[in-house]
Amino acid sequence: MTLLYLGIAIWILVHLFKRIAPEARAAMGRAMGQGPAKGVIAVLLVISIVLMVIGYRAAPYDPVYAPLAGMGHLNNLLMLVAVMLLGAGSSKGKMRSWFRHPMLLGVIVWSFAHLLVNGDFASVVLFGSMALWAVAEILLINRAEPTWARPEPGPIKGDIRLLVIALVLYAIIAGIHVALGHNPFLGTYA
Repeated sequence: MTLLYLGIAIWILVHLFKRIAPEARAAMGRAMGQGPAKGVIAVLLVISIVLMVIGYRAAPYDPVYAPLAGMGHLNNLLMLVAVMLLGAGSSKGKMRSWFRHPMLLGVIVWSFAHLLVNGDFASVVLFGSMALWAVAEILLINRAEPTWARPEPGPIKGDIRLLVIALVLYAIIAGIHVALGHNPFLGTYA
């Protein structure tokens, strides 16, 4: 579980760096240049994801609670919603004007969906910490920037495009889960 904890810690610290130490983040950009500084941040985030995946897969199964029967369907629906939210901020449709923090809301929905079907300690640690991080980010951003310039809603075809892209990404994510031995279409369905 050490790698899981380390990956989560790196993810959270790197993301919160700009919020809790804006002067240090700005100094890093000035010293290295914005491109290289963003590159360092990106590499650290990739490392954190790799550590989380390896740590999660290596963690022992220690049950905390038993997921309710039938939650697999809700999980899969929520995962599609989460993927759509992750892309909503970059979309050109109406949906982009609905939420101030669509990506962070997507992380919260992703976390909740996974906690519906995974009741082991490693899942609670991983998905619970990601949800708490996303909530903290939202609160920090809203405190630092209390006003939000709501983007103009675009045409409905932008939302249709987002749905198509989300369905393709959903299929890819499901395929990766199957390849890793965790079929999201089996399990808590009855």
